[in-house]
Amino acid sequence: MAQLNFGGVEENVATRDEFPLEKAREVLKNETIAIIGYGVQGPGQSLNLRDNGFNVIVGQRSPSKSWDKAVNDGWVPGETLFSIEEACEKATIIQYLLSDAAQIACWETVKSYLTPGKALYFSHGFAITYKERTGIIPPADVDVILAAPKGSGTSLRRMFLEGRGLNSSYAIFQDATGRAYERVVALGVGIGSGYLFETTFKKEVYSDLTGERGTLMGAIQGIFEAQYNVLRKRGHSPSEAFNETVEELTQSLMPLVAENGMDWMYANCSTTAQRGALDWKNKFRDAVSPVFEELYDSVASGNEAQRSIDTNSQADYRVKLDAELKELRESEMWQAGKVVRSLRPERQEVEA
Repeated sequence: MAQLNFGGVEENVATRDEFPLEKAREVLKNETIAIIGYGVQGPGQSLNLRDNGFNVIVGQRSPSKSWDKAVNDGWVPGETLFSIEEACEKATIIQYLLSDAAQIACWETVKSYLTPGKALYFSHGFAITYKERTGIIPPADVDVILAAPKGSGTSLRRMFLEGRGLNSSYAIFQDATGRAYERVVALGVGIGSGYLFETTFKKEVYSDLTGERGTLMGAIQGIFEAQYNVLRKRGHSPSEAFNETVEELTQSLMPLVAENGMDWMYANCSTTAQRGALDWKNKFRDAVSPVFEELYDSVASGNEAQRSIDTNSQADYRVKLDAELKELRESEMWQAGKVVRSLRPERQEVEA
């Protein structure tokens, strides 16, 4: 474990320098890793582990679309693809990557295969942090660990194929074997993490739920809608409103921020843009800070978790979700976005 300085704050991190892939393979050479669930994180993590040379199998319900996807990805029924029960029985490490609602529903099944010395792995702190609500309480004689990529499973896989790593957090809730640290870091390296920073299950889920509802998804869509609607109301065309709200941000400015930081991006924009951004950023910060405080309090109290449990476990959840996403997809802003994306030069070159 290394210590890095982040703006004057020391943090424990695990890097590829101290924990290379070869070391990760050695740590897990006698382990069988079972990926339970093949939805959001399962494909990316399992395929990266497989390509990195680890002994990995997949457990998934059949028949299901996820089972079919696993077969299409090269997992072989009876060899590397099994029922959830059989995969859990074969595994020494169970990577529990079902949705939060599905984890609750399948817990008694998975728990029955958690024999002493095994490891139970999560990529989200939800089930353990809110265990009084989820009922997921692991036995005392297994390791309980977490490696949480800071992005979707799709991004994890895409970056892996590009030769890059997606940063992840890691946490240890229970170290029954004395090997929890080396197990979790080896798994983090195996799934394709760039570096891993230390956290706790509680901090992971608090930051994750806040981020998803905040700048990563909820807040950014709300800001997009607000600016787009103002521009349209003031007479700007859908194309102009979308380009100024979304396209320039995602295609031009955010890549610069990702590469060099916000200060560098500011320094390389026009002086008019610099002045305006610096003058207005504090107004936006002060306007939304109370909303973020309210959001964090709702996460910490368990209200957000309970709402997720209640809604996601309803029989018609998918129907209601599809209706909400349909409304978003068919809004003028994202219909304009569909047209704008089709006009990007690289798309024209591909289609030519």
